[in-house]
Amino acid sequence: MSSDASLADGTLVESFTLFMKETESNLKHALVAAFGRERGVEAAAEAWAYGWEHWERVRLMENPAGFLWGVGRNKARAAGRGTQSFPMVPTDREYLVEPGLPNGLERLSERQRIAVLLKHGYGWTYAEISELLDISIPSLQKHAERGMTKLRKTLGAEQ
Repeated sequence: MSSDASLADGTLVESFTLFMKETESNLKHALVAAFGRERGVEAAAEAWAYGWEHWERVRLMENPAGFLWGVGRNKARAAGRGTQSFPMVPTDREYLVEPGLPNGLERLSERQRIAVLLKHGYGWTYAEISELLDISIPSLQKHAERGMTKLRKTLGAEQ
């Protein structure tokens, strides 16, 4: 927030708190899908800090959650050039996760990985993903289809 008067304004605090409760989980999921757990969680925290600091301006935007997604994405990209880090699945025990999945996800483009994880991993609708990422539904569907095709090929599970 830019001034002490703004900090004292309960309306701004309440509106930010409500906004955060409604969108925190989705923003974090999207950033983790894009950059892996560690970088994604850090990026979400930085996006929320930016959102709080600039809430007077951000709250008036058409898509504040989408704007903070962009802030988080830029922070994550700046923090770590290179590949994402998805936890590897131990092979010494039986898990409900395909052991090659983390490697397969890392091979997808950022947009493909986000579309696949949010749609198929978290069960979001295309409309929900489209709204947060500010991308058209047909484009999003194409990224998800291409990502699933590439993932199946990588995992040897082609249909």
